[in-house]
Amino acid sequence: MRMKRALTAVLLAGAALLAPAGTAVADDTPSEAGTAFRTAVAIEQGQKATANGSTGDYLYWQFPAGAGQRPTVKATVTLPDTATRTGAATWRLDVYDGLRRRQACTAGEQAATASRQAATVALTCTLRTVRPWSERWSNDPLPGAYYVRLTVTDAPDRDLGLPVKAEVQATSEDMGGAHAEGGSLGKPLHATALAEPNGGWNGSWWSGRWGWTIGGAVLCALAAIGGYTLTRHPRRR
Repeated sequence: MRMKRALTAVLLAGAALLAPAGTAVADDTPSEAGTAFRTAVAIEQGQKATANGSTGDYLYWQFPAGAGQRPTVKATVTLPDTATRTGAATWRLDVYDGLRRRQACTAGEQAATASRQAATVALTCTLRTVRPWSERWSNDPLPGAYYVRLTVTDAPDRDLGLPVKAEVQATSEDMGGAHAEGGSLGKPLHATALAEPNGGWNGSWWSGRWGWTIGGAVLCALAAIGGYTLTRHPRRR
């Protein structure tokens, strides 16, 4: 019985350490957007934000991202009634870091053209993994604020000013903390108006190397318990 209890404790401890941490989501839903970087509305990861605007407006939000996270931003625009539109419109989603440097999208449809008959248009941008630090000349994404800009880039002049409704959400996948690279920034980039992300600005202690280490420790413990059991209670023939 003691050996069974020890085995159970080892398995539970390993499962607890290997389980990923959840992302907290705020209950309140922001219902407006800024019109420039300086007035960008702050949102949390996992939080949906909505805003009413006009075709041709620049809509801005900002969200926090820490080291080891790979952010994905999704936007959906509900277009004006088809009876009021005269042609197709192209919408674009851009993401900038705390230094207002445009970050490249590694996946997703960053720009899309909606036909005159379309009711909505959806956009997605997945960034590179946020690094805990980088060289000054590098354009790597770093911990801090990330700005989302949504706007129409091509539309008939007669359609400019027509009402639209936008919905934006930023999420992230944990790709490993600062310990995976062994460095960190002294402070996040222009993130004074944002809450610290889950796991901290410099990433959580978790990384892939910890997973292998813990997994190996669990296997060693199981092997030791199995060997002890066979030695303590040898089979009778």
